[in-house]
Amino acid sequence: MGFLTSSDFIRGLFILALIYLAYQDARTFRLPNRVTLPLLVFGLVFNSFDSTRLASFPDALTGAILGYTFFWLLNFLYRLIKKQNGIGMGDAKLLAALGAWLGLNALPEVILIAALSGTLGGFIWLKVQDQHHRAPFPFGPFLAFAGIIELLWPHFLQTFILINLI
Repeated sequence: MGFLTSSDFIRGLFILALIYLAYQDARTFRLPNRVTLPLLVFGLVFNSFDSTRLASFPDALTGAILGYTFFWLLNFLYRLIKKQNGIGMGDAKLLAALGAWLGLNALPEVILIAALSGTLGGFIWLKVQDQHHRAPFPFGPFLAFAGIIELLWPHFLQTFILINLI
């Protein structure tokens, strides 16, 4: 049995920050910059210096940039079609932070887990809140959930799919 390492402590703080952001978004439909931006920076710093980093610095930096860009482009295309925002930029910043912590290679799985859990959560949200399907919906909790899953069980979906195919 090992003791809690500084790396475990930092990863625990990362999880706590994600839980806080999920709570804030579910409650206020906002992901505060005062948490998402430092989370992004700390992810890059952690992956720069810690020997137990989750990704190389170039992978973390690319993950942060492409994480933000993915949701920015998605929103840009939605705005072209619908003439209104489709996703909050707080979600883009959170995905950038997840990319900074987990690296570029984790982003497809994070997005897929968030999309699948968000779809299920969206149906439940509509029923419980008695909302119209066009009502705003907080996506941050599902991004946070996906980030925690990917941190604790890397490549969870790939493993889950392979186990069920064999």
